[in-house]
Amino acid sequence: MADEEPQDPDNPYKGTPMEGLFAALGGAGGGQAPDLSAIFGQLQRMFRPHDGPIDFEMAKDVARHTVAAAGPDPSVPSNQANAVDDAVRLAETWLDRVTEMPAGADRSVAWSRAEWVEATAPTWKTLVEPIAQHVVDAMGTALPEEARAMAGPLIGILNQAGGAMFGQEIGRALAGLAGEVVSSTDIGLPLGPERTAAVLPHNVAAFGEGLEHSAADILLYVVLRECAHHRLFQHAAWLRPALVGAIEEYGRGTRIDMSAIEAKMTELDLSQPDEIAQALQGGLFEPEQTPEQQRAIERLETLLALVEGWVDEVVQQATAETMPAAASLSEAMRRRRATGGPAEQTFAQLVGLELRPRRLREAATLWAALRDRQGPEARDAVWKHPDLMPTTADLDDPLGFAQAEPTSDADFDAALGELLDSDGDAPEE
Repeated sequence: MADEEPQDPDNPYKGTPMEGLFAALGGAGGGQAPDLSAIFGQLQRMFRPHDGPIDFEMAKDVARHTVAAAGPDPSVPSNQANAVDDAVRLAETWLDRVTEMPAGADRSVAWSRAEWVEATAPTWKTLVEPIAQHVVDAMGTALPEEARAMAGPLIGILNQAGGAMFGQEIGRALAGLAGEVVSSTDIGLPLGPERTAAVLPHNVAAFGEGLEHSAADILLYVVLRECAHHRLFQHAAWLRPALVGAIEEYGRGTRIDMSAIEAKMTELDLSQPDEIAQALQGGLFEPEQTPEQQRAIERLETLLALVEGWVDEVVQQATAETMPAAASLSEAMRRRRATGGPAEQTFAQLVGLELRPRRLREAATLWAALRDRQGPEARDAVWKHPDLMPTTADLDDPLGFAQAEPTSDADFDAALGELLDSDGDAPEE
């Protein structure tokens, strides 16, 4: 009788289907016995109760652990925090000269990457959950009625596990963003606590690598943009809800093409966990873009472009006579925002939505033209009401928008009054 091949004592599951399963769940592989306690711990985390479609506590845990594993992330030393405080005071003084919008931040902080994750997590939860919820709902609706009846309680269990897995992916994406963003408003939204100007000095230094400018100039430029964002969002109270509303509208338009999923599944070798993982990361369940979503994306991109264009215009005016480095720093920032970093691209793939102002230059031109023709007061007065804002068509003809606007604050107030009166006279639905 032939001698049987001796069993590997370090991996009793070698050569069996259990080896692949444990590898997928976190087993060591490579001749090492799977860590059963780690596997069951992961399963327990996946099925622990959580509110909403995403286990966001898991997302924060994954983000913090990923940031810690990426390298040193110490708390910001006092000398760097003091430098941020000084830069904020100087930035607010310069901005006071070019806009009547009052300072929007009354405190400043310097964050490590882990502190950015913790401080911005509540806002990310607000942004991501509507999309995740509608993806889950769309997948359930896409199943035939008889399949939903057969699945029964299993659908709830799968949704629970899916929320945990989606939370893990969100956590990894946030960790990547934590390594790239330079401030709390870097993506065009105020992600941190209200009225708090926040900067990540370590990432600011990384942004400045290869730029022939002093560290002080680079920090001041980033702080100027941060403070300008806060002024705008405090002045235009409707702006943040409008941006979040566009993202929620995008989520409501989610549809799942189950036939496309089935076609992709037939090409997978389900015995290969790595192949399945790659398919999931490559958008196996990526929703098809609907007309509703296209409209939401257009509205979101236009608003983001107008925000970033206004910030560019105001910071350019604030630095025109006092900071020679500002022009090249502005161009470097525009290139960075136009292309996006790897983490931003990963996040866009994960939720199917890019937070990127594609028409930033046109928006900056529009605000500069309005300021040239009507003055800075006219440029800033447009933000009083969303219906006074430029449209996508106006970005095609920024000079035409500047010519068509009222010529005084009184005209703006009269136009706004008429608009509010007409809103009040509108019949209730």
